Amino acid sequence: METIYSDLTQLGGKTDLPASPEKAVLERVSNPQADVSYCVRFTAPEFTSLCPMTGQPDFAHLVIDYVPGDWLVESKSLKLFLGAFRNHGAFHEDCTVSIARRLVEFLSPRWLRIGGYWYPRGGIPIDVFWQTGAMPKDVWIPDQGVPPYRGRG
Repeated sequence: METIYSDLTQLGGKTDLPASPEKAVLERVSNPQADVSYCVRFTAPEFTSLCPMTGQPDFAHLVIDYVPGDWLVESKSLKLFLGAFRNHGAFHEDCTVSIARRLVEFLSPRWLRIGGYWYPRGGIPIDVFWQTGAMPKDVWIPDQGVPPYRGRG
């Protein structure tokens, strides 16, 4: 019997971490509530990538909010996509915006925003924010809830 989940290939078994974000396969399912505007939030508090200059690890707390249209991202495929950055060298800004743009291209959501709250390296935290346009007025979009970095203060 065919369902909206029939095309998923990564669920239900062991799936290796992709070698790079470009090789990661995002999967999606039809949104059974496409006639309703609502917000979906994914939080990745242990996101990692590599500094492209030194190869040292960088760590971030990512918050992705989106208002779906016809498609929902399958969460295991999103987790594998984000995990593929673990051995990927790119600056914080590039990682954050690349993730959002790939999701927008793949899902065509009504709206999407990402907050990349990067932990300090060299004494400077870098926070990166991007969204597709004005926040929808007909959907409750909560604050991302990640406080600005305060150090020991």
